[in-house]
Amino acid sequence: MKRRVALYLCLALTVISLLGCSRGNRAIQIKGSDTMVNLAQAWTEEFMLEYPEKAVAVTGGGSGAGIASLLSGTTDIAMCSRNMEKKEIAMANERGIYPKEIHVASDGITLVVNPTNPISKLTIPELSRIFRGEAKNWNEFGGQDLKIVALSRDRNSGTHVFFLEKVVKMGKKKNKDEFAANVLMMPSSQAIVEEIISNPAAIGYIGLGYLNNKQKALAVASDERSSYVFPTVESVKKKIYPISRSLLFYTNGEPTEKFKPFVDFVFSKKGQEIVLKMDFVPIK
Repeated sequence: MKRRVALYLCLALTVISLLGCSRGNRAIQIKGSDTMVNLAQAWTEEFMLEYPEKAVAVTGGGSGAGIASLLSGTTDIAMCSRNMEKKEIAMANERGIYPKEIHVASDGITLVVNPTNPISKLTIPELSRIFRGEAKNWNEFGGQDLKIVALSRDRNSGTHVFFLEKVVKMGKKKNKDEFAANVLMMPSSQAIVEEIISNPAAIGYIGLGYLNNKQKALAVASDERSSYVFPTVESVKKKIYPISRSLLFYTNGEPTEKFKPFVDFVFSKKGQEIVLKMDFVPIK
């Protein structure tokens, strides 16, 4: 009797496992930007209420990981907080993959410090000096006598690439400046948030959707002659915040029948309301 029960249990587990694998193979795969993970999960929760027969799997790892997954054919949608580079598109084309870029929301890269830090605004040239390691102490900007601890996302992050080009290199393509060797490369936006909360000397950058009242956002100006602007949904929407960017999906050609309903949901009224609810900027 025990042997028969054990046999039935084994068969039942096998069936469940096979069903799970089958469902996993059918699932819409979405991989990439850590900035977009929470937003994609929020979309997924509501989407699956409307389409309970469709499974969606969301994975982070950074924009680079999403692009690599698109090129290897292991994701339907690559989430990116930066544009694909020409060499990445060329590599994709060599493999018979033709990336289609879809702008799904907008974001403002938010500079954050510990609330105890008296500094409230910085220019992009000043930020460049900090992340290149030229500015070493907060007293250089009228702050406390504390050694600056600069935090960056890791190199696989689209936010890292965008910040490097827009802030560290100050938007100059031929500029060869890089992050200083002592800048701490953090594995996620959440890791930056946690370090900022615990370290009064730290400064880092995150997507607007990660901002909370345990950090202080800085106003940013393009240069000393420009106005300082705080990162808000409204300032990003009006394109007056100087470190704004697009949040993107990349697919292999036009969305297929498998995942087009998800893309359509993202652009629906409810989908764009979720963008706003998650403190990003809707495009509709």
